[in-house]
Amino acid sequence: MSLAVACALGAAFCFAVSTAMHQRAAKRQRRHHPLDPRLLLRLLRTRLWRLGWAPDVAGVCLQAVALRSGPLALVQPLTASGLFMAILIEAGWNRRRAGARDLLGAAVGLVGLAAFLTVAEPQAGVPAPPTDAWWRVALGVGGIVAVALALSALVTGASRGALLGFAAGTLYGVAAALVKALTAGLPGDPRALVLDPLLPASAVVALTGLVINQSAFQSGRIAAPLTALTLADPVVSVVLGVTVFQETITLGGPRVIVLALAVAAIAAGVWLAGTAPTSSPGPGRVSASTGGRRNP
Repeated sequence: MSLAVACALGAAFCFAVSTAMHQRAAKRQRRHHPLDPRLLLRLLRTRLWRLGWAPDVAGVCLQAVALRSGPLALVQPLTASGLFMAILIEAGWNRRRAGARDLLGAAVGLVGLAAFLTVAEPQAGVPAPPTDAWWRVALGVGGIVAVALALSALVTGASRGALLGFAAGTLYGVAAALVKALTAGLPGDPRALVLDPLLPASAVVALTGLVINQSAFQSGRIAAPLTALTLADPVVSVVLGVTVFQETITLGGPRVIVLALAVAAIAAGVWLAGTAPTSSPGPGRVSASTGGRRNP
């Protein structure tokens, strides 16, 4: 279990560095529809965005080891600890102080996650769920993401970023669950892994989440989309861990009340970050309201 915790925290730091680099690159691009792949094609030609994949790949490797060593409902929430780092990195990069509301939203949300972990005591379940379970996941998650995308078209600024971040975080939670199911077959026949339908499914889900995530980064500061993404990912992972992987959490007695308060804190954290005022763009930044390019 200690290996899972160490790797999850290491992954959190790597993801924070990568996120700050990707957000800075995405804000320099013209605004696109959340599912428009042209944004991704433009970012592929951006050196900063490409460099941001180095810490991201390191984070994915550490996350895979953590998921192999510990329960999904424990590992994914621990990766949320990189949220504060990413907010501080983005603020330092833009030579400004981190917004008090941004930090408050992150703090409230992470306290909710910490309370959940302390009270629920998640335990491992089955290594790989049956195939029909993934069809139910696809229907449920598809509906949630579709609603989030539809609502994001009706708002702007931090609210839009939070909704898109929530959609991306939901997809990342599903991708993590798919990765966990795939790693259950390791070590084993490499051909079986390549032919496993979960492999292309995880790639499609992760790529869709990536495109939506980059669109989310174009809306205001990093706190709104990242807070929503960071909190949605572990919450979805916990739900999938319990419903798909048959992981167990302790809910008896007063724990239910604490759990309800923890969920409320998570929702409040996303709301605080998603309703924070967007500061005017400074040197080298992009106006989220106009969707313009980098200022000279």
